Amino acid sequence: MSEIIHKFTKTVPEWHPRVKPVVLAEATPEQLDALKVTPSNTKVSDYVLVLAHDPESLNVRSPLFNTVMYGKGGLGRAERELGALGASVVNRCIYCAAVHAQRHAQLSRDESVTDKLFLDGEKAKLDPKNQAIFDFALKLSQFPPQTNAEDARRLQEQGLNKEEAVDLVLSTAMFSWANRLMHVLGDPVK
Repeated sequence: MSEIIHKFTKTVPEWHPRVKPVVLAEATPEQLDALKVTPSNTKVSDYVLVLAHDPESLNVRSPLFNTVMYGKGGLGRAERELGALGASVVNRCIYCAAVHAQRHAQLSRDESVTDKLFLDGEKAKLDPKNQAIFDFALKLSQFPPQTNAEDARRLQEQGLNKEEAVDLVLSTAMFSWANRLMHVLGDPVK
């Protein structure tokens, strides 16, 4: 058996499901229809194949995920990934943190932000805009009712308009939910 990973890593670990994924050759028409749209429109992962056990939910989840994370306009992709990374840090989702760290570094063409986050965790000191985004994602993921007008003002001071702030809320909330689901359904392993 593989060793479960408990520490953040920049290398995306393998994810082993606890629930047997749907086998494509044996999938129902409803499952196949739900699998037509995948997260980021790439390969069908074991995680998505596990979610395919509930095709009605998956039919809604994947298009919503793609719109939140890859939609045009609003917050930049790197900043959306930073929001998702903040949620993944709070939720200790090793797999998602690695994925979003890689995507953030790739999109921003800068590994220093994710290096600092993995070195210092929630206490990392970042440039003001990234700090405001990360702090907001942490706070929203830890206890949503504690976010307030001061948090919105801080984002605005760093140049985020209302549409961008909403995108940050959505990307952070999407992964606050997805992290918890991933924890229940499987484990990151090396």
